[in-house]
Amino acid sequence: MKKYVGNQTVKFASPPSITAAAAIVGPKEGEGPLRNCFDFISPDVHFGMDSWEKAESEMVRQTVHLAVKKSGIPIEEIRYMFAGDLLNQIAGSTFGMRSFGRPFFGLFGACSAIGEGMALGAMLLDGGFANHVAVNASSHYCSAEKTFRLPLELGTQRAPTAGWTVTGSGAVVLSAEGNGPYVTAATTGAITDMGITDANNMGAAMAPAAAAVLAAHFKDMQRTPGYYDAIITGDLGKIGTTLLHTLMDEEKFSIHDRHNDCGLLMYDCEAQDVHAGGSGCGCAASVFAAHLLEELRSGAIKRLLFIPTGALHSVATLQQGESMPAIAHAVAVEV
Repeated sequence: MKKYVGNQTVKFASPPSITAAAAIVGPKEGEGPLRNCFDFISPDVHFGMDSWEKAESEMVRQTVHLAVKKSGIPIEEIRYMFAGDLLNQIAGSTFGMRSFGRPFFGLFGACSAIGEGMALGAMLLDGGFANHVAVNASSHYCSAEKTFRLPLELGTQRAPTAGWTVTGSGAVVLSAEGNGPYVTAATTGAITDMGITDANNMGAAMAPAAAAVLAAHFKDMQRTPGYYDAIITGDLGKIGTTLLHTLMDEEKFSIHDRHNDCGLLMYDCEAQDVHAGGSGCGCAASVFAAHLLEELRSGAIKRLLFIPTGALHSVATLQQGESMPAIAHAVAVEV
């Protein structure tokens, strides 16, 4: 039976259920508006480890362990695990997941990783290839700054357009059967590149990718933005959000009245001095696991379109003067 619709979308015949989720964050995130939503707020960024990279892996391990524990499903019954992060060779995920001993798919979609993993996991479940899967995405402010920008010790002044990489990890357990909320559809994004070369302005690079996948989703599913109670993007921040609204108005799909961004939900941008807002793989993942899923479970929203976004650059491509390609994936989650 054909399960794809239009050019980019899969509509699940047996929508997988989100069985459990967990979110763990660092101290700065614990000072933000969602402080009461997270499962655990670390009092320091080291998570008891002696390097930032090890700290990220430990955060991953703890988050996935907690999500699986909350699901009540034995770890041996988690058929596949998915995870992604920003480090070279997705080292944060690899070393964080190695103790579980389960079949593993490493993800690289930059900050869109949680959406990519949820879409792929749902496809496996709807296809009958698994009964349960776990998906995680993470980032760490210190390890990301060290990798992509400048050593923290320099105290370099940040550009006004820059986002603040979230120290956080979010995990979800998806099951073939359950009480929901359900992943009902997923629209896979195509790579977009608007020629942005400023690595401090990722919101501008990612907004066109978000607009493109949103338009594709609405056209493929023959829906308008009004179908959804909330449309939440990954980490466009203030600048990317403004640009996205303009692009969607041009597409005749106005989202002003129901859109928000995980990068704006995570922090109080003014009080916490994070400039454009939150970013990083852990941004959308932890906001979804801690906040958006509870909004669905409580009935505050019944239909969510979740669109994590990612900038697909690397240290090498930036040093070679390349632009920043971007991607976004849309996942429909309904009660």
